[in-house]
Amino acid sequence: MITELLTQVPPFVPDRPHAMTVVVEVPPGDAGTPPHRHSGPAFGYVLEGELVFELEGEPERVITAGEAFWEPGGDVIHYQAANNRDDVPVRFLAVMLCAEGEPMLTLVEPEELEARRHRRAKRPADARF
Repeated sequence: MITELLTQVPPFVPDRPHAMTVVVEVPPGDAGTPPHRHSGPAFGYVLEGELVFELEGEPERVITAGEAFWEPGGDVIHYQAANNRDDVPVRFLAVMLCAEGEPMLTLVEPEELEARRHRRAKRPADARF
């Protein structure tokens, strides 16, 4: 039996991509990795818990266990991959198609975040992070 979770055509795939599959665990209440970007598209699936997910230009959203997600990579900033719960960890599987010879994740400097602030979607008034 096959259950389709997500179908997506990414805007690009790096030449000679390096495929990487990881399981990420974010402790209860943790904000996760600071704003960053990936050199290619990433596809994920939440195994346990609730993930606060926010990409540049999109409102933050909560993705729960059993749901899939993706991000285009490249120039798009990934603002949040935080744990939405303060009582249990969130675990998710991610498959990334990274550019050969580049790191799979690059942190965004504060100056760039400020310069691109206008690209970030409005945040809820009660945002935790």
